Amino acid sequence: MKKYLFVMVLAVGVVTAALTVLTASPVAAQGNQSAVVYDSSGKAKLPTGFRAWVFVGAPLTPQGLNNNKAGFPEYHNVYIEKKNVDVYLKTGNFPEGTVIVKELTLVLDPVFPDSSRKEPSGRGYFNGAYNGIDMSVKDSKRFARTNGWGYFTFGHHPLPYDQTSEERPVTECAGCHIANVAKTDMTWIQFYPLLRDNKGY
Repeated sequence: MKKYLFVMVLAVGVVTAALTVLTASPVAAQGNQSAVVYDSSGKAKLPTGFRAWVFVGAPLTPQGLNNNKAGFPEYHNVYIEKKNVDVYLKTGNFPEGTVIVKELTLVLDPVFPDSSRKEPSGRGYFNGAYNGIDMSVKDSKRFARTNGWGYFTFGHHPLPYDQTSEERPVTECAGCHIANVAKTDMTWIQFYPLLRDNKGY
């Protein structure tokens, strides 16, 4: 009887351990997965769901403050998955697989030209129509020649955006990051108070 009981307890233990491994492994794997998806030709697919990520900032260089010659005359609304922000806040570096999405919006003129609307009591710059998507991906193997980050754009134009993007040439994106922000994990941390000041949420 004792031998039978021992065998039953052992069997239950083995089954429990196997179930634990089977259910835990996918979760562990998902923790290291990147949100970026590539098609069969290696092009990155248009990111989705990013507006539910952590909003880290919205740099703006409007034409009105740059003699009508701003290089980036839109709001750059920047999103990063929370798990990757958490790692950055602890270590000062983003983990492999981090995706940073920058959605551009036009700058709405502070004066309403439509005579049927009243001019606002205060003046300022506001987000206008969506006008493009850029994405950067940390993958040290795939993007070894550009300090471990790859850069993609899905069009600088109104919706709908392009559905895929090839990695952009070094002269278009990575070169500026390498020259200016290589010491801060290739990211313009100074423009994102949450990351820059590391005060937590």
